[in-house]
Amino acid sequence: MAERLLMMALSPTMAEGTITKWKVAEGSAFKAGSVLCEVETDKASMDYEASKDAVLLKILVGEGGKAAVGMGIAVIGAAGEDPGPLSAAAPGVPAPPPLPAAPALPKPSAAPPSPKAPEPAREAVPAVEAPGGGGPSAPASYPPSSPLARSLARELGVDLRYARGSGPGGRVVERDVRELASRGPAAGPSGSRPLPAGAADRRVPVSGKRAVIARRLSESFFTAPHFYLKRRADVGSLLALREGANAGREKPISLNAFLVKLCAEAIVRHPYMNSGWEGDAITERSSVDIGLAVALPDGLITPVVRDCARKGVAAIDEELSALIAKARDRGLAPSEYEGAGFTISNLGSYGVEEFTAIINPPGSAILAVGAALIEPWVREDGSVGARRAMALTLGCDHRVIDGAAGARFLATLASFVEDPGKALL
Repeated sequence: MAERLLMMALSPTMAEGTITKWKVAEGSAFKAGSVLCEVETDKASMDYEASKDAVLLKILVGEGGKAAVGMGIAVIGAAGEDPGPLSAAAPGVPAPPPLPAAPALPKPSAAPPSPKAPEPAREAVPAVEAPGGGGPSAPASYPPSSPLARSLARELGVDLRYARGSGPGGRVVERDVRELASRGPAAGPSGSRPLPAGAADRRVPVSGKRAVIARRLSESFFTAPHFYLKRRADVGSLLALREGANAGREKPISLNAFLVKLCAEAIVRHPYMNSGWEGDAITERSSVDIGLAVALPDGLITPVVRDCARKGVAAIDEELSALIAKARDRGLAPSEYEGAGFTISNLGSYGVEEFTAIINPPGSAILAVGAALIEPWVREDGSVGARRAMALTLGCDHRVIDGAAGARFLATLASFVEDPGKALL
């Protein structure tokens, strides 16, 4: 008997999902466990798997359409069965507006792309025609593309709808994205932006991820009483240790992996930093699970490395690299980005000297790491020299961590950064 296939919650915080791609065509049979479609949730892109054998009789929510959890997205049933009244559009799902026709695309230039610093990526939305006409409009749909091409497009801030695929079957590959990026950020067919000069303002819909970030961080900032502690730490020894550890390694260990490990060792000495406020109780976690904030085109996500106190720096780095790659390809599972007891946000690579960060629930503390800069330094004997130091700013939830307790943790962490050997004692 025909029935509606309902949007299900693919993550604990998911309220609605966007169908990014149907993997099964109308009229096609599928087996239990088959991937029916890809759904973009508030945090990642996830597969929607069939719970039983059936035939996809009718798609109710097309690619790019949104559906709330519990809303019908398709009709399934037996082969040849009439979907009947179930094929009517699902209530509450607006019909998508008509899309403009795709413009003719030029052949890619044979000239190599000029070196250019990538601008921050923005969510791809259809272009708006400038008053009076003449402005470019975005092609109607996204071309087939490789995962690497999609990831690179998000990183470089270009719209894949303007890319001309040179791969098998017209598939967009890495070189096509780089060629498109060489024309300018979010470039159109002629190298111009989708919004030409003089165009009207546009409203960019808030993505599910951005909405969740706004809600969760607002709740954190206005619910948890934040206070901040700052220390500058000499990182000369840590950088020398990293340089020696990376000698001869094909893939260098990141500085973030060292910071995660040193924070874990400091938490072992000060376990109250790994606690969470539960209203009528404080949870003292047994595992040191540390999250690292990662910037994506439409917001932040925090991959979590579990049980860091029991892992070495190389193992942490390997796990971090895999998690960050999955995050940038929107492939993280909820278990890979939820439940951090402590979070690190490092903006040093952007040249930020120091900053404060909002605590990432359910944790009670977050470490903001600034750039390692050369600065003058007065030694204990009164002589003046130079050192390379970074600002460590610790944000704490005062319901769980008192000022003196946070200061003791930060003193320990700073001592580990300045002399990493102390973390082994």
